[in-house]
This record gives sequence, C-alpha cells and structure tokens, in this order.
Amino acid sequence: MALSLAVLVIFQIAGDFLVRALGLPVPGSLVGLVGLTLALLVLGRVPAALGKVSGGLLRNMMLMLAPAVVGLIDNFGRVRDEWLPFLLAGVAGAVITLAVTAVILQHLLRKSGAVSTDTAVEGKA
Repeated sequence: MALSLAVLVIFQIAGDFLVRALGLPVPGSLVGLVGLTLALLVLGRVPAALGKVSGGLLRNMMLMLAPAVVGLIDNFGRVRDEWLPFLLAGVAGAVITLAVTAVILQHLLRKSGAVSTDTAVEGKA
C-alpha cells in the first residue's frame, strides 16, 4: 500500500516538474494525473493495491476540496468582481463532464453487451 501511495506522489511531483519546466498554464497535479492515466492504459489494468489506495482517497474527497473552498472564500472579492467568467467556467465544466461521462458510459455498456450496438429506433411505418 505504501508503494501505491508513493506511485501517486511520484506522478504528482513529475507533473509539477513538467509544468514548471515547460511553463504550462495548467496545474501540475492535473499533468501528473494524465501521466498516471496513460501509464495505466499502457499497463492495461489498475493494480489492486493502487485501486485500494485510490478508493480510500476518493471516499474522503471532501477533505481534499476544503482548501479550494477556503481559497475561494479568501478571494471572494475577486469572484464578486468577475462572477460571469466564473459562472460560465463552472457551467461549461459541468456540461463537458456530463457529456464525457455519457460517452464513456455508453462505450462501457456496449462493450459489456448490456446495450446493443444498433441505436436505430424501430417505428411503425
């Protein structure tokens, strides 16, 4: 389990390093997450220990969001002044997340055989 946690930390540090080295305008943890995802795709599976550690982190995600909420409260004046871009980014993010989730779910359901690949609706002529 310690090795799995170390893998997560290493990918986060690598992402931070790449962002700083390349001057990318994205969070280093996001780059690290993409790197981890690519590595798992190459591996073809999620090791059981890594799945267990990740599951524990996901179950306690609210604790990880607390610093972001505190940062939002500290910068409330800026949010008040720039509310429209903030609102549009939130709505756009939600719509994109919903669309990507729907596409992935549809793909997984077809792959599992739960849904037929023929999406045509038969009607009476």
